[in-house]
Amino acid sequence: MDRTSVDWKGYFPALTTPFHPDGSLDLEGWTRLLRWMGDQRMHGVVVAGTTGEWFSLSDRELAALFRRAGEILAGRVTLIAGVNSFHAQTSLAKARLAADSGFDGLLLTPPPYVKPSAREIAVFYADVAAAAPLPICLYNWPPGTHVDMTPDLLADLAEIDTVVALKNSTPHWDRFLTTVERLHTRLRLFGIPTNDEGIALFQAGKADGLMGAGAVLGSDHPDFFDAIWDGDIERARRLGQRDRKLMTDWFTPGFTGRFGSAQAILKTALDLRGLPGGPVRRPLLDLDRAGRDAVRRTLVDLGLPVADADATP
Repeated sequence: MDRTSVDWKGYFPALTTPFHPDGSLDLEGWTRLLRWMGDQRMHGVVVAGTTGEWFSLSDRELAALFRRAGEILAGRVTLIAGVNSFHAQTSLAKARLAADSGFDGLLLTPPPYVKPSAREIAVFYADVAAAAPLPICLYNWPPGTHVDMTPDLLADLAEIDTVVALKNSTPHWDRFLTTVERLHTRLRLFGIPTNDEGIALFQAGKADGLMGAGAVLGSDHPDFFDAIWDGDIERARRLGQRDRKLMTDWFTPGFTGRFGSAQAILKTALDLRGLPGGPVRRPLLDLDRAGRDAVRRTLVDLGLPVADADATP
């Protein structure tokens, strides 16, 4: 397998997971969110990734999320399942749930917390790939794993047969570009910025899209890529500027939240837009008043109707 084995491209939001105020899973809210993503013409979605708080989900909850996503979106958009874990067997158990639910692929970081060596990372991915029922998208996520996989290591992992894509969230642009040049003929590459540099990479066929956070701007996000495909670069630039305002206002250059967790920021934004965001699960905490007001200001600056900030959980 390689990049030609899949047709993944465009904008894939990493979805938040709605919870009730008591912390239980909000499946009704999840259903509404999935249907909205389909109506907003997303090219794909990522379920139970970092933004989806995979680290606080039980096996039963994960199965419910996958099953409902498959029921609503399978065959309509590309479905990617987050299967992060501390060891291969747990990732494989999650992968089988995803396959049974109609998913198209898997998104997988190196094991978090333990900070494995390059050799240990290679063995981990090889162990998962040997029995994975779906193709794999590597996920380089330094804030969560404390490992920034080098271009050399990513090139080695790209040789694993079922690895077909890479979401590269390194904060180092030189590393990103080096990896693009080395691997764009082998893997589908996600993570481009929504600016002229990203547009140029996309037009040149050296990158395939963005697995972004939350899709709080709705169709603006996939329309950025649609505009490039249509040759309307000025429209793509305008839409990209809207996306970058979110990133600049809410996140650091290292992709962590400026005034709370990414999950709490994005859920607050969804709540303010009248969509099912809901609270985060502890140990994460919801935004304080100042954080909620900061999110609201950005949405208002972008011309979006929002609910009263006092109504935000």
